[in-house]
Amino acid sequence: MNILFAAAEAAPFCATGGLGDVIGALPKAISQLGNTVSVIIPKYRVIPTELLAGTKNVCELSFSLGWRKTGARIFVTKHDGIDFYLVENDYYFDRPSIYGNADDGERFAFFSMAIIEFVRSYLCDTQILHTNDWHTALCNVYLKTLYSEDTALNDLKNVFTIHNVEFQGKFDPYLLGDIIGLDERYKHILEYDGCLNLMKGALVCADRVTVVSQRYANELEYDYFGFGLSPIIKQCSGKLVGILNGIDKTSFSPQNSTNIFYPYGKRDCISGKEKNKHALFKELGITQDKDRALAVMITRLTDQKGIDLIIHILNELLEENINMIILGSGDKKYEEELKHIASLHDNFYLRIGFDRNLSKKLYAAADIFIMPSKSEPCGLSQMIACSYGTVPVVRSVGGLSDTIIPYGQDESNGFTFNNYNAHELLYTIKHALSVKQNKREWRALMLRCMSRDFSWETSAVKYENLYKEILYS
Repeated sequence: MNILFAAAEAAPFCATGGLGDVIGALPKAISQLGNTVSVIIPKYRVIPTELLAGTKNVCELSFSLGWRKTGARIFVTKHDGIDFYLVENDYYFDRPSIYGNADDGERFAFFSMAIIEFVRSYLCDTQILHTNDWHTALCNVYLKTLYSEDTALNDLKNVFTIHNVEFQGKFDPYLLGDIIGLDERYKHILEYDGCLNLMKGALVCADRVTVVSQRYANELEYDYFGFGLSPIIKQCSGKLVGILNGIDKTSFSPQNSTNIFYPYGKRDCISGKEKNKHALFKELGITQDKDRALAVMITRLTDQKGIDLIIHILNELLEENINMIILGSGDKKYEEELKHIASLHDNFYLRIGFDRNLSKKLYAAADIFIMPSKSEPCGLSQMIACSYGTVPVVRSVGGLSDTIIPYGQDESNGFTFNNYNAHELLYTIKHALSVKQNKREWRALMLRCMSRDFSWETSAVKYENLYKEILYS
């Protein structure tokens, strides 16, 4: 099959979170099954110049969007055997940030139209267009509206994936004609709850919809998790399927010496962690107490990630025999609260921002990984932690529930709690600390973590079967 992934970001070119990591890894896994797979993203200013060194100009596009005559240049470069197409338009993408611009609706409407124009004019053999999140949702809409009678696209099928329903692409209805390029007869497709909702449009128009874990797919039908879209998701439930994300085994492996101090495997996981912990503390200037467990969080500092829970119990937690490190950035109020707590405790280290190299060192050194999310579509961090033998403590929600089996059950690989409650989180961390006192039991738990297969291969086969079902049924 010939599949084109469309997304706002893709590692290593540009990645702000899970979406970029997925689009950087899943296409490669699907291509290794014998399919022709490519990816299309915007050509942002923030893409490292070294990744653009081998780009070639493919074509120039000219098209109308609303009242505007516009266009783009398409470049291609190869990474890990995958063709990555880059859509260049300096007005929209030559900016210091990927998101957060006042005209994001216009920018990604342009990007979506450019994708369709590129497929119909140059990638005519594409069979599946796989779009991701609201930024490319209009591709699904355009195919079923403006391009519904275009013979060049007659056989093109489209799949839409929800990575995080919280961000839906909501805009003022006045954008419909001049900015998005759709007339009033199509307004009902996008209109929802008083605004234009691009994700809603993709849900309605896509041939199939995927969600990044089975538990999350079920949760989205409930108002608490659906962020207002639950009624639409229920209407579309017949074409919705949950497929768990994976992680890149090569990139996130303790046996890979890249960006960690000392490689290790299952046989030397205890001593390997101790060596990495000692080197990490030396690098960060932390006084090491060998008897203390090291717990870490690598997260966005937002409500969704449960940072309010950890702040509520952090002073009490730090009275335990524990060192705590948090790496992340987000809401300023949480950053300031954490800075204040860090000033009171010598066993709490805070790094505001995101550092991919430091994050791997944290995974390799830590004993416990804390992830108390309010909602979690899939989550990659808990799977990465497992690959390093770092035992997760998570809230049993979304993809966390699908990947972490609670301690006490067969094949357990972590500790879980159910309610969004700070002291339930505290109790669960204390439970993990008590189990860690039993070295034999803790090592067995680490080995079960490291033995779980969270690679993309299994998920890639499920996506391939879904594509075949759409094309050949």
